[in-house]
Order: sequence, then C-alpha cells, then structure tokens
Amino acid sequence: MMESRIKRLATTLMDATTDKDPLVQEQIYDALCYLGESEPEEILNSCDEYLRQHDKLAYPHRVIILKAMETVVKNNITLLDKSTAKVVIFLASNEMTKSKEVIRDWQQAASNVLVAVGQRFINKVMEEVLTKFQPGILPHYFVMQTFANLSVSNVFGMVPFLNSILGTMLPMLGMAKQDHMKSVFCYALQHFSESIQEYLANLDKAPDPTVRKDTFSNEIFSAYEVLFNSWLQHREAKLRLAVVEALGPMSYLMPSDKLEEQLPKLIPGILALYKKHTEAFYISKSLCQILEASVNIGSRSLDVQLDSLLGTLHPQICAPADPSVPLTVKNHTEVLRCFTVLACSFPDRVLAFLLPKLESSNERTRVGTLLIMRQIINSAPSQMEIKKPFILSSMKLPLQDSNNKVKRAMVQVISAMAHHGYLEQPGGEAMMEFLVRQCALSSDAQPKKQPPDADDLTSDSVQSISVNTLFLLSTTVDRMSNVLWPYLLEFVTPIQFTNALTPLCKSLMYLAMKKQEEGESASLIRYDLNANLPSPYALTTRLLVVSSQPYVGDCRGTAALRLLNVLHYSVHPALDQLWSKKIPLLVEHIEENMEKSLSQKDWEEKLLLFLQETLVAVSDNTWICHFVTEMCRQLHGYNGFPLEKNFLYKCIGTTLGACASKDLVQKQLQELLETARYHEEAEREGLASCFGICAINHLEETLAKLEDFVRSDVFKKSVGLFSIFKDRSDTEVEKIKSTLILCYGYVAVYAPKELVLSRIEADILKNIFQYFNTKDLTLKLCLIRSICMISQAIYNGVKCGDFVFSRKAELVAQMVEFIKAEPPEAMRTPVRQRAMITCTYLVILEPHLSDPDRTELIDTCLASVLALPPLELVKERDENGGDALHKEMLYGDTISALKDLLKSLLQRNLTPHGLQDMFAHLGPWIKSNKEHERQRAVEVSAALLDFYLSKLNVNTVIPFYNLSVLIALFSPRCSDSLASVRQHAVDCVYSLLYIQLCYEGFARDHRDEMVEGLKALKKGLEEPDFTVLFHTCNNIAMVIGKRIPPDQLMSLLLAMFEGLADPDKNCSRAATVMINSLLKERGGVLQEKVPDIMSIIHSKLEEVDEEHIRKAAQQTVYILASQHKSVVVSSLLGSSLPFDSHTCTMWRSLATEPTLTSQILEQLLEKVNRDVPYKESKCFLLGSGSERIATPLPLAATCALYEIMSAPESGAAVLGLYPPLFVTLLLRVSCTVGVQLPKNLQSRERRSSSHGPAPRSLHPCSCAVETLKVMLARGGSEEVARAVGNAGGWELIASPERHHDGIAVLARAMARHAGPRLPLIVKNLIPTLSSVFDSQRITTTAFFAELLNSNVVNDLILLETMMDNMTGRQKDSCMLVRMLALRGLGNIASGSPDKVRKHGATLLASMVNGMDDKDDPHNLVALEAMSSLSKLLDHVEERDIQSMLLHIAIRIRPFFDSEQPDLRQSSIVLFGNLTKFSEDNCEVFFEQILNGLVTLLLHLQDPKPEVVKACKFALRMCGPNMGCEGLCDMFLNHLREDRSLHYGEFMNNVCKHLMQTYPEMLNRLIVTNLFYFKSNWVDIRAAAPMFIGFLVLHVDEDHCQQVDLDQLISALNLLLKDPVPAVRVKVAETLGRLVRIL
Repeated sequence: MMESRIKRLATTLMDATTDKDPLVQEQIYDALCYLGESEPEEILNSCDEYLRQHDKLAYPHRVIILKAMETVVKNNITLLDKSTAKVVIFLASNEMTKSKEVIRDWQQAASNVLVAVGQRFINKVMEEVLTKFQPGILPHYFVMQTFANLSVSNVFGMVPFLNSILGTMLPMLGMAKQDHMKSVFCYALQHFSESIQEYLANLDKAPDPTVRKDTFSNEIFSAYEVLFNSWLQHREAKLRLAVVEALGPMSYLMPSDKLEEQLPKLIPGILALYKKHTEAFYISKSLCQILEASVNIGSRSLDVQLDSLLGTLHPQICAPADPSVPLTVKNHTEVLRCFTVLACSFPDRVLAFLLPKLESSNERTRVGTLLIMRQIINSAPSQMEIKKPFILSSMKLPLQDSNNKVKRAMVQVISAMAHHGYLEQPGGEAMMEFLVRQCALSSDAQPKKQPPDADDLTSDSVQSISVNTLFLLSTTVDRMSNVLWPYLLEFVTPIQFTNALTPLCKSLMYLAMKKQEEGESASLIRYDLNANLPSPYALTTRLLVVSSQPYVGDCRGTAALRLLNVLHYSVHPALDQLWSKKIPLLVEHIEENMEKSLSQKDWEEKLLLFLQETLVAVSDNTWICHFVTEMCRQLHGYNGFPLEKNFLYKCIGTTLGACASKDLVQKQLQELLETARYHEEAEREGLASCFGICAINHLEETLAKLEDFVRSDVFKKSVGLFSIFKDRSDTEVEKIKSTLILCYGYVAVYAPKELVLSRIEADILKNIFQYFNTKDLTLKLCLIRSICMISQAIYNGVKCGDFVFSRKAELVAQMVEFIKAEPPEAMRTPVRQRAMITCTYLVILEPHLSDPDRTELIDTCLASVLALPPLELVKERDENGGDALHKEMLYGDTISALKDLLKSLLQRNLTPHGLQDMFAHLGPWIKSNKEHERQRAVEVSAALLDFYLSKLNVNTVIPFYNLSVLIALFSPRCSDSLASVRQHAVDCVYSLLYIQLCYEGFARDHRDEMVEGLKALKKGLEEPDFTVLFHTCNNIAMVIGKRIPPDQLMSLLLAMFEGLADPDKNCSRAATVMINSLLKERGGVLQEKVPDIMSIIHSKLEEVDEEHIRKAAQQTVYILASQHKSVVVSSLLGSSLPFDSHTCTMWRSLATEPTLTSQILEQLLEKVNRDVPYKESKCFLLGSGSERIATPLPLAATCALYEIMSAPESGAAVLGLYPPLFVTLLLRVSCTVGVQLPKNLQSRERRSSSHGPAPRSLHPCSCAVETLKVMLARGGSEEVARAVGNAGGWELIASPERHHDGIAVLARAMARHAGPRLPLIVKNLIPTLSSVFDSQRITTTAFFAELLNSNVVNDLILLETMMDNMTGRQKDSCMLVRMLALRGLGNIASGSPDKVRKHGATLLASMVNGMDDKDDPHNLVALEAMSSLSKLLDHVEERDIQSMLLHIAIRIRPFFDSEQPDLRQSSIVLFGNLTKFSEDNCEVFFEQILNGLVTLLLHLQDPKPEVVKACKFALRMCGPNMGCEGLCDMFLNHLREDRSLHYGEFMNNVCKHLMQTYPEMLNRLIVTNLFYFKSNWVDIRAAAPMFIGFLVLHVDEDHCQQVDLDQLISALNLLLKDPVPAVRVKVAETLGRLVRIL
C-alpha cells in the first residue's frame, strides 16, 4: 500500500509537469527530489515506469523528470543497487537515443543521468551505451557526448575503455557528414585526450599503471589526420573551433616522429585560423598546447615556423583586451604563454623580432610589444640574463613616447626589470629618470580625453601607477637601494619634477634611513663619488620653498621637511640639534591642520623663523653667502609657481639680512632688481617683501640700491641696464614703478623705526610723490598701499607724538582724488577701501586736517560707498559665482574701512558738536528712499555712536543739546522695511541714551535697567511682523519718554511729527505709534455721539489704508468702549455680514482690557444662546426634503466672538469665561453641522469674495469651528487646538459623517491638556443628553465617551455620573448614540481600570446586550461591543465573566473569517483576551482554542496588517493554555508585534511542536486546512497546503493512519489546478512531503 501511495504521489507530481509556470515546474522538480531522498529506488522506478507509459509526453516535461532522476542518482549513488541502476541506465539510454534528431535539452538531461550513474556503475553504463555504438554505424550525437563527459567525470573508470572506443570510432570519422556529428567527435577526442593525460599524470593512483602514452598514440594520430586534413578546412566556424580545441590536447599524445613531421603543416594551419575567427582564445590555447608538446619532444621544425608564429601572435597582444569580455583577457594570457615558450627556446630571434617593433608608429604595436617584453623578462630570466644590455639599449625610444598607454606599459616593464637586476646595468638610470618623469605628470597639462576605448588612460592613472611603482621599488626590492641612493636626489631640485616631489621625498627618506641603519649617517651623501648631485644649499632651498605650500601635491610639505631632517648632517654638521627639535614640530603643525584651517601667513612666519634659527646655528658667513647665491639662482625656476616664488623672495630677504657681506647684499639686490618679472603681482609683492625684510639689518644699503634704481634709465624710453622685457611698453614701466613704490612701503614697515622716521620725507616720499599722476590701476593700488604702510610706520614709531607729518594734507587730498576717480555705479577694484584705510592712519597723525579738507574727505567717502548699487544687483549681473563671492568680500571690507575712517575723524572731536557735525553729513543718507543706502548709513551710524560712547570721558556735566534731534532721526527707523536697519536703529537709540546718561554725570560703566531693555527688544525686530513691531516700538517709546530730559520733550514730539512724512511707510507708522505712546498718558474723554464716531472711524479706515491710521483708530475704539460698551457692541453688531476688515479691526480693539473684554463677551454669549440656532426651510424641489437655515443674530455674535478672541489681549477674559464659552461654542458647532447660510447672506458672501478675499468664511459650521479654535488658543489651551489640528480633528468635526470622531479627538485633547476645566464643562453638558436635537446628543455622548478613556474623569470625581449617563443612552433611538455609549463604557478600562471591577457585571451586561443588538444591520454596534469588551476583560472579576465566557467565544467565532477586516480584527483580539479566563473551564475552552488554531495561524497571512497583528496577539495569549512549552515560547518570541515573521520557517517549527504534543490532532488539523483550499485570499490558499505539508513532515509514523490520504491527495490534486502559480508551488511542495505518512 505504501509503495502504491508513493507511486501515486510521484505520478501526481509528474502529471503536473505540464504546468507552464517555471516556479511551479521548479517546485515539482524539488518535490520529486524530496521523494527520492526518502525512497530513491522507488522514485527512480516510478519515473522509469511513468516515462515508459507516457511515451507521448512532450520532451520539456520529460526533461523535468530526467533532471529529478539525475539529482536522486547523484545524491544516493552509494545506495543504489545494480538492478535499479540497470533500469535507470536502460531508460536514460532509450530517452537519449529515442529521437534520431538532436533535441538538446531532452537528450542532454538523459545523458546527464547516464554520467551520474557512471560515477559508480561505469561498466554497466558502458555495457548499455556501447550497444548504441556499433562498428560501421554512425552513433547518436549524445552517445559520443556521454562518452566524453564520462571520461572527464570518471577518469580511472573510463580510460581503459578508450582504446576500444577509439578503435571503433576512427572508421566512423569518415562517415560523419553533418557538422554537429563532426563537432561531437571533436569534443570527444578533446576530452579523451585530456582524460588520458590526467590518467598518465596520476599513474601511481591508477588502477592499471601499465598504461602508456603509446597505447593511444596511433589512434590519436589517425584521428588527427581526419581532423586536420579534412575537417579543419570546413567553412562552418563552430566546427573549426571544435577541431582546433581537440588538436591541442591531442598533440601531447601523438607519436613524436609524427608530430615532428606534422608541425610544418599543423602550425601554419592553426595560425591561418586567426584570420577566420574573431574569437581567438580557443586557437591560442590550442596553439600553446601544440608549442609545449613540440618543445617537449625537442622539435627542430619550430625554427622554420618561428617567423610566422611571431608575426601572427604579436598582433593578438597588440589588440587591447576588453575586461568586459572574459575570453579576450584569457586569449591574452594564452598568447603570452606562447611567447614564454618561444622565448625560452629562441631568445635571440624573439628579441630580434620584438625590439624593432618598439619603433612602430602604431600605439597598440608599441604597447603590445612592451607587454610581451615584461612577460619575457619575468618568465624567461635565465635566457635573458646575457641580453640585459641589449634590451636596455633598445628601450631608449619608448622612454620618449608621449602616449599614456605606452608610458603605463613602460612603467610595468621597468618594474619587471628592477626585480631582475636590469637597472643596475649601464642605462638603468634612464629607466629611473623615465619613472620619475611619470611621477611628475600633471593632469592639467594633458590633452582632452581621447575617443572611448576599453583601455583609455589619463595622465592621473599613469602618475598613480608610477608613484606606486617607485615606492615599491624603493621599499621592497633590496637590490635597488644602491641604484636609487643617492641617484634620486638629482631629481629633487629640477623644477620639472615638482609634481614628483612627494613620492621622491618619501622614497629618499626611506632609503636614507635604511643607509643610516647600516651605519652610513656621516657619509650619507658622497659628493666625491656623485658629481651630479645637488649641493646642500640647493637641496635646503628647494625643500624649504616647496614646504611653503604644504598640502599641494599629496601633502609634499610633510615629505619635504622629513627628508630635510634626515639630510641635516649633509647640509651642515651644526644643524643636528636644531633641526631634530624644530622640524618634527613643523611636521606636527601640518598634520594637526588641514588646507582650509592652516593660516598661510602664520605658516610662512614659522618657516622663516626656522630659517633664521638655521642661519644663526650655522653662523658661517661663507656658507650663508653660498646659500643666498643658490637661492637667487633658483628664482627663475619658479616662474610658473607664484606662491612658492613669493616665499623664496622672503627667504632671500631673511638670508640677506643675516649676511655680513655688504657688497654681496648690494650685488644680490641689484641682481634681483634686474631679473624680476615685474608684470606678475606675486613677483612684485615678493620682491618688495624681500627688500623690506633685508632692510631690518641693511637699511642704508637697501635705500641706496632703491635710489640707484630710481635714477637709472629704467623709466626712460631708451634702452638701458634695466631693460628686461622683450618689448618694454608704458604698461610695463608702470609695473616697475609699482614695484619700486611697494619696496619703499615695505622698507618703511620692516626697518627699525628709530632709523626710518628721519628718512621718510627726505628719501622715501620724495621718490614716491612723482608717480601720483597715474591712471594705471596697479600703480595706483601700490601707491595707496605704500602710503598706508608709511603712515603705519610713522604711527607705530617710538617718537610718533613728536613727529609732524608736513605732507599729510597733500596725501589725504591725493587719496580723495583717487576715490573720486572710481566709477559710482560699480565697485570693481579695492581702490576705495585701500584709500580709506590709508586715510584712517593719515588723519591720526599731526597736524589736524582743515575743516574744508575734513568735509571734503567725509562727503567723498560717504558718496563713494553708500551710493554704490546693492550687492544683490551686482550678483545678478555677474553670473560667475567666484567673482560674486569676491565682490561680496570687497563690499564688506570697504564698509569696514569707511567705519574706521569716520571713527578716526570723530576721535579728533569727541563732543556733541563733533557728533552733530558727523550726522549732518550722514543725515540725508539715513533718510534716503533707497533701502541699500539707508541700510549702510544706519549701520555706519551705529558703529560711530558705539565708538563715541566707548571713548567718551565726561569731566563736567554738560547738556547733550542735540539728543532729541538724533533720537527723532533714529527711533522711527526701528520700524524700517529692512530688518538690519531696524536692529542698527535700536543700537543707535541705545547708544544715544547712554551718552545722555554720561553727560548727566553717570559713570560710563553704569547700567540703566530701562535702557538695557532696548537690547531685549531687538529680538522682536528680526521679523517684519506688524504686531511685534507695534509692541517693540511702543516699548522703545516708553523708554525714550522716561529718559528724555523734560526740556527736550516738546522738540522730540515736533521732530517725531516731521517723521510722519518719511518715505518709508514703516517708519511713518513707527512715528505714529511712538506719538500715540507718548500721548496715551494724557488722553481725553469722549462723551457724545458714539455711533457717529464709530461710523466716522470706519469711513476713515476705508479711505486711508495706512498702518499708523489703523492703530490710532483702534486706540480710539478702545477708549470709547471702556465708557460706552453696550452702545459700541450694538453698533458693531449692526454692521452688515460678513464683517469687512475694518469692522474686524474695530472688534479686535475691544480685547485690550480684561474687565471690559469679559463684559463684552458675556453680552455676546447671551446673544448666541437667546435665539434658535437654525430654522427648517422646505425646499422647492419635490421630494428633496427640507434644509436648515442659520439664524442671523447668533451667527453675527459668533463672528464677533471670533474677532475679539483672535486678539491676543483677550486671553485673561477668555480664561475667566472658559466653561460657558467652551460649552456654548461646542453646542453651536454641533447645531451648525450641515446648516446653510440665509439666501441674502449667500449672495452677499459671493459678492464680497469677488471684490477681494473675505477675511473668513461665513459658513455657519466653519465660523463656529474657527471661533472654538481661537477660544481654545486664547484660553490657554493652545495645545488642545494644536493637538486637534495635528490629528485632523477640525476637519472631522465639520464633517456630517465623521463629526463624532472629531469630537472624540477634541475630548482626548481636552483630557490631556485642559483637565482642570472639565468638571464645569461636564456639568454644563449633562442636560444636553436629553436635548431634542440628535446632533447635540451625539456630540455630548461622543465627548463623554472619549473623556472616559482618560483617568482625568476619575481624578475629578466625574466617573460615576458619566457612566450612569452612558448606560442610560443604551436605549437611545439613535444607533450612533448607542454605539458611542458602548465605546464610552469600554473606555473606562483604559481611563479608570480600577473602577471596572466595581462595575464589572453592569459593564459586561451592556457589552453582551450590544453584541445582541437587533437594530444593527451592519454589525457596527456588535463591533464596538467586541472592541470594548476586549479592553474591559483585563480588569473585570473572573466570576463576572465565567458565566458568559463560552457564549461569547461561540458568538464571535463566525467573525474570524468575515469579509470585513475590522470585524476579523476585533473578534480575534477579543478571543485572545478571553483566554485569560479559561483556567476554570480549561477543557471546554481548550476545545475552542483548537477550533480556532488553524484559522489564526492561516490568518497570519491575511492581506490586512491589522488582522495579522491581531492573530499574533491571540496566538501569544493562547500559547500558555495549550500545554506545550515549546509552542508557547515560539508564539511569544516569534509573534512579537515589532518583529517581522518568516512565515514558512515559523510554520515548520509550529507543526513540529504540534505533532510532538498533539499527534492525535493531525487529521482534525488537516481537515480544517482543507476548508481553506477554497479561500478567497491567495496567501491563505497557499498557506493551507503548506501547513499540511509541515504537519506530515513532523508526524510520527504511529499516527499516520488517522489521515484520509485519498481525500487529502484528491484535494491537493484539485488545488494543483489553481490559477495562481504561488498556490500550485506550495501544493507541489506538500505532495513531495506526503511521503512521510505513506
């Protein structure tokens, strides 16, 4: 019986092989294999029988079965008996040869079965297959392929058969007419030959060690003749490749004499194939094997073939290999192996062929030749040993090649040469120089990328390869040490190797340290043996200069300094101690910083200090003279490196300063002036720095040399000593003048002050003044800088106070002219900034400037800077990002220079008059109607006033007579349209008030609390919010009002009134606010005609839409209302709806004072409650029912409430009336849901919106909701309004369908954020539970239901009252009220869990009644009852639930498979909760768990995530009640909510535990699963058969009999036809597993 069932299962699966889905086919294959693992012989026999019986089964389906048979055989080969093997062999043989045509997939599968069986039963396989291999009859294609594959898979078993096979096969070769037969014969011969070679190579392990090569030689040769002489000439390319693949291995087995005889034909025949085939790998592989076989027999025929071999193979390497095509890479490898074979046998001829190719004009030829040379150097070292000089001399041409690919190949050749001792030969230096040159490659200097090529290279790639190669040769190839040291030092100083300095220095440092370790420290550099090495002066100069840019070139500064440290003894013996201490500190400084964080100025100063200390340590004038001479010699080398050259000039100046020889100093300065490249800015700066630094110790010589330079003919048109340009032009002469002037400036700064002051006017200025009349920008800037440096030198001089600068006014006037000459519409140069900085230092010096000169200077500078167009406009015009950034910095620097200049001028007259004079110039700019001019002027003013205050020192109390004028100038600017102006204006007022306090006699460090408050007010001025500005300006006015002297109050007001005409409306508004603030204290009483006044105010607001007018009007309305509130309210309520913006403004003005606001709010509440909320109106359309129309007075009062409460000042009043306001507005919202506007208001709202946007919607419900929101916000419950908004509650409240959900959101927020408010709210709401309006009952019930969800009702002693009211709503006529009442009762579990026990019986009864609600067509009440009961179960007494436990479980079970996801979820969650009470009814409830177990497990694949989550919960709850610890642990660990579930693995383990604990339940579980075979959900339909599969996988044999296998297999068979492939896959998998219960 068992066998027949296995057979039936296998048959069912094999029947299903016709399934077209690949995944299903794959699973059927897996299932058959699984069955085969259990009963391999039975399955193999079943497959055999099935295939024999279903002779017509199409071959794709036969292939699945044959593949399964192959797998079963492979995995169970040791278990098969001979009879089964024989059956399988016979079947596979027949399947393989059934069709005479080649059907590859089918016959290949059958052949694979034979090969698998042949691993153990080779003789049986051969016995069968040889019957299909008869002499004189052409065999089947796959018979030969099977032979071939068997020979590879079972070498020792197959080789003994090969002799007879070959004997039978040879005559057949001539019979093969079709290409595919010829190909398979070639395939067989190839594998036979490889098999024989392996056999012969392992004779010690072979079954017959007497087998020899000649056993097969003659047959192989006979086959060779057919293949080579006949088939190789065939026009079919695939056949030719098959032939050539066979010839290679066959050549090893051919008789030596025959191979020798055939080589003259064989090699040309193979080579000829290269022309016929684009894919050359198989040809090259075969050729290499033939060449190796030829060399093995010592062939002499190769000599004759060599030229053609080389000529054919060489282009194979020259064609670049494509890495994306693996065969091209393999072909390269095989061809290189061929060259290795040939080079070992014919070294001279191979080199004679290759080396001339290096001169080819074709790039690929050169690259390919170098690749071959690298191969030969590495793989034929002994043959190449005596050829080293010849090879090196042949490399001269490639060394000059500019092609990147050739360079890369050359670097690889050099690497190979280094390892094999070539570079120690004469000519090796050229190789190393080439390598260093590649290290120095710069990507900038390379041409654009060439056309796409698989092997394209950039110079960066070549450089990277070269750098790595150089370092590896230096550090890993020991024999290279003496080659590289000290030779590499020759490349340190030449400028063309700059880019290679980092790798050079690293390699040299490693080599030097190695030499030191070997004890050669003292004689590290032997100049006597190496004449070409750079001198110590050259090395020191070079390494020091390149260190000035430490991060360039892969951080060359670090490498250069470290090398310098290693070379200290060779530079000078006295430097050991100094350098070993200082250089590591310099290196550490580089490494601690990054390029962006390192200050270049500080770094250069550190290096120059290091240089000074080095010169002091040497203290050898001769050495210093040599050193400075070398520095000057190296200058020209840095022409392309301006930064390094600039630093070298500073080094020269430093070294000249330390030089004792005055003649040498003058000689070198003369040489510097003669050779400088004056047209380069960096060079001019560098030369001037050099002269300045040199002047520290050689002032006389420096000034004398500059004087000679001035008198020379360099500035004349004729050619003279200093004519250093090719074609000197006026522009170039101007550059020379610029340099001269800069030199004088630097000399003034650097030279000792006690010496230079006396020379400034006599020697320095005399030579500068003659150049002022110029338009050249460079000369102009240099003049300005030089004058500035001279002014600084005078200012910093020790005798500064005694020095009278007689030409000061003349210089200031010249600077003013420079500034005036700048274009007013743009700032293109730093002339303004530099000139103002210069004037800043000049005005400090004696004598004083005259008033006209001072006025001219101030006005010119202000006009030149403040009137410039705004920076944003400049950025828009200039799209270049870098240039825009430069302009931004230039603007900022220029403004700073202006501030410093004005401070210098103010410093000269620190009096109220001086201040007034300064602001007489600034005033028009401060009031400018152009924003950018105001912004700059106020910014400058703030800086000046702060400076004035910081410098003020009042000795006697004097009046600050112009305070009011200045206060009036700045205070309105606190409301300027620009935020920066507002901020600076506050700073100005702040400084002015403190200046006043100082003049009143207070100390400068005194802090006034009110004035200090101005700083805090600045925060409110950051954003242009009118409300904030009003408040801030008001506060500022209060401070000013309290601190302004009484005698200046009137003048302040008058000046303020002048400010109303300010072109900036914001400032006009500020003036209004400040005037109102000042006048508020005085106020007047208004007594009559309030309605008329209100009307006038409204009309004025309509006429003039100015901010300050609006504010003033609000103030007036407030004053009126404080005395006549009823009249004002009635008047405003009479305004037409919707309220226009002016009416709204007037309403909001009533919120100013809490007492008044409370009284007005109470009046409005009374008007809302007095009238009915809506009236029913019948529609004209027949059958359309009636609609609700809002009544006007409550609507107007609601709008008024909104306007008042929207004012922040109303907060206190709203807090006082919080409960009545909240309840009235909540019920107002409830009664307006779905209510319409009256017709007249609808048309009016449309008209108002068409004329302009209305402030708010007039729709009754929207209006009520917005008013409730603003009431909450103003009543301190912003969190409530925000929480409701974030949860989307306001939209829900206004929705007729979701109104109750919105109310729940509101109640939840109230409970969380406004708990103390609830008792009075609840008290006021309870009466509405009996309201005639359904909407009010729904709203109140929903509100209470959600409040019960919070503990706050218990804390506030509201629970019993609210619970009783909810229980009373159970019989309400409205189903929604009943549902919400149940929800509220359920919420007690989370809100007041400790009270549930007390009221458990009542609550449970309510829930059961809810589940049995008769008027509940959509189960909504039942759903709510289940959800609420789930929450209550955790807290009720067990005795209360026991009596109804079973009733509830049975009642909810049908909902598990409901089509409604929420019903599935709630019922499953409730079921999980019920399990807590199953202990007393353990057996009864355990039965309910078992009834639901399969459903719960399958619904873990439910399409709805919330149902899956519920199932996880229910199973975790059921686990402890199932009596299986393993299952319980699994449910608890794997079914956590936060953990993803691997369902298949989980179910496998669940079924394992189920079958271990409840094996008797197998049939029941299977039958329940069968029910779900018809489920509508695909995932559950797929999970059910999988569940069954895992159950049978783990059940013991003893319990298998309880399963109705016939029913099960039939059901699975039916499900195997499911339209969804995923289901069929699981069925096939389960069918395979049924073998366990057969």
